[in-house]
Amino acid sequence: MKIYNTMSRKKEELQTVEDGKVKIYACGPTVYNFIHIGNARPICVFDTLRRYLKYRGYDVAFVQNFTDIDDKIIKRANEEKIDFQQVTEKYIAEYRTDAKGLNVLEADIHPRATENVQQIIEMVKTLEEKGYAYATEYGDVYFRTNRFKEYGKLSHQPLEDLEAGARISIGETKEDPMDFALWKGAKPGEPYWYSPWGQGRPGWHIECSTMAKRYLGDTIDIHCGGQDLIFPHHENEIAQSECCNGVTFANYWMHNGYINVDNRKMSKSLNNFFTVRDVAEKYGYEPIRYLMISSHYRSPINYSVEIIEQCQSALDRLYHCREDLSFLAGKSVSGAKDGEDKLKELLLTHKQDFINAMEDDFNTADAITALFELARDINSNINAQTQPSKELCDFALALYDELADVLGLLYNKKDNSVDDEIQSLIDKRNEARKNKDWAAADKIRDELKAKGITIKDTPQGTIIITD
Repeated sequence: MKIYNTMSRKKEELQTVEDGKVKIYACGPTVYNFIHIGNARPICVFDTLRRYLKYRGYDVAFVQNFTDIDDKIIKRANEEKIDFQQVTEKYIAEYRTDAKGLNVLEADIHPRATENVQQIIEMVKTLEEKGYAYATEYGDVYFRTNRFKEYGKLSHQPLEDLEAGARISIGETKEDPMDFALWKGAKPGEPYWYSPWGQGRPGWHIECSTMAKRYLGDTIDIHCGGQDLIFPHHENEIAQSECCNGVTFANYWMHNGYINVDNRKMSKSLNNFFTVRDVAEKYGYEPIRYLMISSHYRSPINYSVEIIEQCQSALDRLYHCREDLSFLAGKSVSGAKDGEDKLKELLLTHKQDFINAMEDDFNTADAITALFELARDINSNINAQTQPSKELCDFALALYDELADVLGLLYNKKDNSVDDEIQSLIDKRNEARKNKDWAAADKIRDELKAKGITIKDTPQGTIIITD
């Protein structure tokens, strides 16, 4: 598998630290609000990466943190006049609701910054002892950026260019404008922990370095997140980790592209800011997931009402193919027919196309195309037949579900089982159709529709779809 590495700016063959194992650290949300559709992209994209690696036989260790102490969290707690932990508990729960709706697998470990304060303090102490960090009279501890000669290697910006845009905020006592906080001295009314530098709390960047080290080791395989995290967050993680541990922090860096709304940058000031919950309440979660992986992960994507409705329609086509095939599988009988082996070979070419796409820098857009081409051949060569064998139907259905599951799609499969009353109405309608009593057949169809049952007449019989 080849992955585009932000560090080298080229595709590289995936070679893991340990054979057969992949250690992934994904930057998670700061839990002070509902996640927005921009947050949903890395969540869905790197969940799909994890699924694919597991599909290819890797043992994947996937860590995604919760930032549960931060200026934004403190601000929200003060506004609502509640403890900061009440804020974080609420929005971690809301995140889990949205993640489940998006069919995102639970991380193997979901560490929180507040659960790792002692480990953070130890890492800051190590950096201080090595001369990479210094404390101020106010209890802040900063990282000496100019001591790390490779600073800027991820964002590919020389230190002098970065320094040109650096500023020292009021109340900061840095040695250099480029230095960043490892530990923040507590201000009145803020939550704090005891440390060698006095009461305070972790800086933002240090938490990820500490948790990656604690749960995955000094060197991890893949570090991933949104493109907006390249600088300064990931740049600072590299500096902290490599100066502390003395080894490469991450061998591969993967970053997803931005999301625009109606071709404009998403912003509350532009009134085009949407949470995942907002969109899901109108369209459901699955079209959101489909949108997030429908383009190559490094490309920008655009959200609009028209586009999310197109995603909904695309999913409908995939579901209709599966529903027809599932119905056939339930009605078919054993006994392979001539030509079915060649048809299986044809279907397997789409599986290979799917794998080829995913192996080439995780191209989910082309993988989805392969799934649609599989659906096309299933529709034309199986669903259109009157009596395909059970073996062929089961083979095609298993293959279809296999590829869809790698993408995390088609997870809202409907239960097509019906009770005796509904089956009796369908049988009566079929009898009316047989007798060409179209008025009676239409009346029963309307009666079924009123009960939430949609039916579809096919050459193989009536397919029952529960709305």
